[in-house]
Amino acid sequence: MTEFVSLEVDNGVGTIRLNRPPMNALNRQVQEELLTCADEATRRDDVRAVIVYGGEKVFAAGADVKEMATMSYSDMAPVARRLSAGLGAVASIPKPTIAAVTGYALGGGLEVALSCDRRIVGDNAKLGVPEILLGVIPGGGGTQRLARLIGPSRAKDMVYTGRFVGAEEALAIGLVDEVVAPDEVYDRAVAYASQFANGPALAYAAAKRAIDGGLDTDLRTGLDIESDGFAGLFASEDRTIGMESFVENGPGKAKFIGR
Repeated sequence: MTEFVSLEVDNGVGTIRLNRPPMNALNRQVQEELLTCADEATRRDDVRAVIVYGGEKVFAAGADVKEMATMSYSDMAPVARRLSAGLGAVASIPKPTIAAVTGYALGGGLEVALSCDRRIVGDNAKLGVPEILLGVIPGGGGTQRLARLIGPSRAKDMVYTGRFVGAEEALAIGLVDEVVAPDEVYDRAVAYASQFANGPALAYAAAKRAIDGGLDTDLRTGLDIESDGFAGLFASEDRTIGMESFVENGPGKAKFIGR
């Protein structure tokens, strides 16, 4: 059982819900529960896409500073990689993932959102990596995923200054993908995720593996990853269904089974 993070499933869409009032501070327990829920979402065949949601008022305002304030180097060094794994747990889910962000997504909160494939935010959202104001740097993937997403210059500006970025600026620099009214955020995320509920699950996983794996290596190796994933899908039932449906009925009419 988890206390602060839950996975709820409805019509193929899983929602990983952060619920540690008032600000969803991401202490070590929450980080471990994120790993647990990400693993469950990965294993469950009835989960085809995943939303991460912090509620109507806030996504997550960062790591639990009170918990970290008393830690020494010898305390942090053995657990730093585990912290990074917890805040980045959603990135390991081989399915489409969407962060549904209202209010603050700061520090570890933004790092959780960065681990998703897509970010849909309310026009009241404030995003940032203010760890520098505490005398440290982002430790949950912020320096790496942020730079890959918006480029090193913009990432350095956000990390160096610790400033908060509003929704419209975040959209302009590619930090987020959609801006809607705060009370529409979750419904919009569900609408986006639902299009994958009956899709070719193995193909989504292969696409995610190829894109993410290719970004971590050179072009030639990335092309090899793509080729291996492409060829592997010819062993899937969905490939047979998809191609036979295309030949007989045209595009977009296949009824996939996820195998």
